[in-house]
Amino acid sequence: MRFCKTFNLKKQIIPFTLCLAIPLLTGFIAGSATANSAELYQTLILPPLSPPSFVFPLVWTILYALMGVSSYIILKSNSWLKMRALSLYFLQLIFNFLWTFFFFTKQMYLFSFIWLMVLWIMVIVMIRFFWQIDKKAAILQVPYFLWLTFAAYLNFSIFLLNK
Repeated sequence: MRFCKTFNLKKQIIPFTLCLAIPLLTGFIAGSATANSAELYQTLILPPLSPPSFVFPLVWTILYALMGVSSYIILKSNSWLKMRALSLYFLQLIFNFLWTFFFFTKQMYLFSFIWLMVLWIMVIVMIRFFWQIDKKAAILQVPYFLWLTFAAYLNFSIFLLNK
């Protein structure tokens, strides 16, 4: 009996760890690949409400962790929508990853803003899918959506101020 409980726990820990690791690793790789982003951020003309550069890695770490927990809830569900929802989740994660390069490496501010708007729409659709499967999973994505909204404000303002 004890072996069965341990086995079930391991069956849950591995998928949970993977679900948590995927977005965190995605963010870590994007952040590492654009290590000069804090320096670039300091050189830009910034709009009102712009946070100091040290805030971004803290916020993103929390958001990526919430994404991971949310994706685990969806993964463990029995919904027929699960694969669609997770496919959209991974697609938006790729868009999120690429935005960093467009904005910081290429400094393509208008293109980055348009890209971010596509990502924003993807996240809305993803949240709606998650809501149909598990409301807790959808709610865990709301801070991400709100941060993307704030990021869109920053991105567009930086485009306008740094032409």
